[in-house]
Amino acid sequence: MNFHALYAGFNARDIDAVLACLHPNVRWPNGWEGGTIDGRDAVRAYWTRQWLAIDPTVTPERIEELPDGRVRVTVRQHIKDLEGRTLADDVVTHLYTVRDGLVTEMEIAP
Repeated sequence: MNFHALYAGFNARDIDAVLACLHPNVRWPNGWEGGTIDGRDAVRAYWTRQWLAIDPTVTPERIEELPDGRVRVTVRQHIKDLEGRTLADDVVTHLYTVRDGLVTEMEIAP
């Protein structure tokens, strides 16, 4: 799994390229509205709503495989409103479960 490409696709709003990296029944966190969502179609709908309201850019700073097989990606998350004003600029940790080359689950670590 090329996580740099996954994040580059997200930042370019190339939703089809990113969804192709996700398992059809992926479990994904809804970090914007709360809770979790299941499946590629739900992720597409979530990102579509999100991009109509805010402009997030997420850049990986560190990628490491954990002993349990998950992948931890430390990212810089810069969120702007649609007028370009910064709403948040944080470092966040994403945890991925990957099977057969596809993301089956993503979590936002506390």
